[in-house]
Amino acid sequence: MQRKIFIIIAISTLFGLLMFGGCGGNDTGETSFDGVLSFTGSSTLAPTISQIADTFKNEYGTWDQVDDSLPETDIQINVSTGGSGVGAKGVIEGTVHFGMLARDARDEEIEEIDDFRESKLGMDALMVAVHKDNTLAQKRIDLNTEEIRSIFSDEIKFWNEFDPDLSDGEVILLVRDVGGGAHGVFQDAIMGDVEVSADAIEVPSMPGLVERLIDNPLSIGYASYGVADQHREEITAFKVDGIEPSAENILEGTYSIARPLILVRSGDLSPAEEAFLDYIKSEKGTEILREMGFLPSS
Repeated sequence: MQRKIFIIIAISTLFGLLMFGGCGGNDTGETSFDGVLSFTGSSTLAPTISQIADTFKNEYGTWDQVDDSLPETDIQINVSTGGSGVGAKGVIEGTVHFGMLARDARDEEIEEIDDFRESKLGMDALMVAVHKDNTLAQKRIDLNTEEIRSIFSDEIKFWNEFDPDLSDGEVILLVRDVGGGAHGVFQDAIMGDVEVSADAIEVPSMPGLVERLIDNPLSIGYASYGVADQHREEITAFKVDGIEPSAENILEGTYSIARPLILVRSGDLSPAEEAFLDYIKSEKGTEILREMGFLPSS
């Protein structure tokens, strides 16, 4: 009887050790690592991370070529979007390795992410812009905060209500969706306690917003510096309170509608996570950030 009890205890102990050994934290050097890193969140940052990931995969191919402690398996880096809030949520729920945010992490997100960590990649800014044929672009190069607020609230419905010399067409407002980081940045920097008009068209991605801006001469929206920079011949961006949205002004913090580009995660970096994050911050990674119109962190 005692021998049977001893055997049962021994088997149970062995099973427990096996179970414990198979449940590592973030150590992707373990056999449980399947070669996949996952990112979700900001649609502004996603194309940049995707492009860096493609370059990384083309250079190394398999993880063991990055670090010989990693498995000999193909590099796979999945990038999805949904807004900065989705990025933080993915890390909170443990469904992704990194959350992409185009804004500062909120206090409640920091509290909910176990052992919160963040890596700042660079800076972006929101440029208040119109189609180049919009009559406002023909008359003004500068808008102040109060004027922008009046346009994006319910105060102005038609362009000639803002200025009698402008078109009598209806103002078409283009904004990011409420879950996007851009919405929060614009609300804090420009709108304050005033809500954006309920008639504003919410667009789920920044590239999509700029496309709509290009398609409609009566529209106005806030365009990401990185995306707008690629369409300077098609849209006109305004100074805000006399400050041009230039790289120098954004980095110095004098341009008001600016935001950080960050990756958030839970806990220490695993070997694979660290290798890819180092690559993002390398000369090749920062070159891609610049090519996409962003301003890499020094």
